[in-house]
Amino acid sequence: MTRTVPFRSAAEARRHVLPPLALAQFVCSFAGSNMNVMISDISRDLDTTTHGVQVVITVFLLVMAALMIPGGRLADLHGRKRCLVAGLLVYGTGTLLSALAPGLGVLLLGYSLLEGVGTALLIPPVYILTTLLFTEVASRARAFGTIMAMAGCGAAAGPLLGGLIASALGWRAAFLFQTLLVVVIVVLARRVPDPLPPDPALSFDTRGAVLSALGLCLVVTGILATAQNAWAALALFCLGALVLAWFLRSQRERERRGGQPLLSTSLFRNRVSDLGLVTQGTQWMMLMGVSFTAAAYLQVVRGYSSIGTGVVFTAATVGLLTTSLAAQRLARRRPQRTLIMAGFAVTVAGIGVLLLTGGARGAWAATPGLFLIGAGLGGMLTPSVNVVQSAFDESRQGEISGLSRSVSNLGSSLGTAVAGTILVIGLDSRAYATALAATALAGAVGFTAAALLPRTPAPGGPPASQKSSAP
Repeated sequence: MTRTVPFRSAAEARRHVLPPLALAQFVCSFAGSNMNVMISDISRDLDTTTHGVQVVITVFLLVMAALMIPGGRLADLHGRKRCLVAGLLVYGTGTLLSALAPGLGVLLLGYSLLEGVGTALLIPPVYILTTLLFTEVASRARAFGTIMAMAGCGAAAGPLLGGLIASALGWRAAFLFQTLLVVVIVVLARRVPDPLPPDPALSFDTRGAVLSALGLCLVVTGILATAQNAWAALALFCLGALVLAWFLRSQRERERRGGQPLLSTSLFRNRVSDLGLVTQGTQWMMLMGVSFTAAAYLQVVRGYSSIGTGVVFTAATVGLLTTSLAAQRLARRRPQRTLIMAGFAVTVAGIGVLLLTGGARGAWAATPGLFLIGAGLGGMLTPSVNVVQSAFDESRQGEISGLSRSVSNLGSSLGTAVAGTILVIGLDSRAYATALAATALAGAVGFTAAALLPRTPAPGGPPASQKSSAP
């Protein structure tokens, strides 16, 4: 397969490629978090409940997680730029439909399904194109740092920006804001090249796509059903686990027969990548779990408005920006393993501060904890992505990008489902503390996975996996 190098320098690539790719990641992350501060407004306007809005948010995250692996495969099959633009158009249609939604059902169609499908189509190309177009380790780390900073900012700034828009113009305007952003990104994306041509010779494993999506849906649906029927929830969860096991077995059989699986099981034989994926999933589980829990508690229990909740969440945005912008400098001084471990430690400490200040009445009592959570997450998002993406050469970027984004979005949906379910069962201070404790436990798992990563040389050079993967 012939590869073209469309830019003379990394600086030229940054000017033309990074703005649309980073903005695409921003708008998808924004969509996942800005809904949290509009829970009360949407519930009241559409005559639904907090749990109903939680289901809409979780299904959006779940659709992304379920379709991200097929999305990575489609990017290789039909071309990365073509899938990027197609995803943006589907996503933009969903935002427009959501803005006009007369009831929860239409919001579920526009936000959860269309925006979720659009995101699953456009996000894998963002990470594949970044890996292919930034060929040097330093420039690739800088590019991923920018994109992950925008991902974190979209998630952390979503509550503030969404709160401002909802308070001034109504919650529907927040979706129209996304529609305008999508139009801008589509225009900017005209300058984004695809260094590898589409490969129509690749086959698409439809059976595998259905099994993987069904398994993930059953697992998260089981968690959501906990508040209604614990036995039904356990049955759904176990059924989902069995379907996922069936999916992995079908992929191994397809490989043995010489076919092209949707997801090669050999991806899971890379210890560094496996541990990196665990850290990614737990990071997003913590971010979305804390975001939903704190936002719901402040609005429903404390009676905060959308803008009031968004202002409180500014602390997380500031913390995340502070460490994200320093990510490249930190990466030159410290191994990625150290940065990820430190990020988990700071994030869990922030959750501890939130637990200690949960009973305080002041409007700003939550800001120290949220700042620490944002700072911890901002410091480890980029190293985790770089660890996973750089563990494989460019021929496998479609597969690993789809898997990586699927794991991250599965973590997001699990964080919202687990923490949100605990909170909705009993929307009081005790449930708030339990939900936060659950996210802290996820952080402990992530810290352990990071500690098991191989020690890499500090400032001087990248890990061996990175050296070998640079095209």
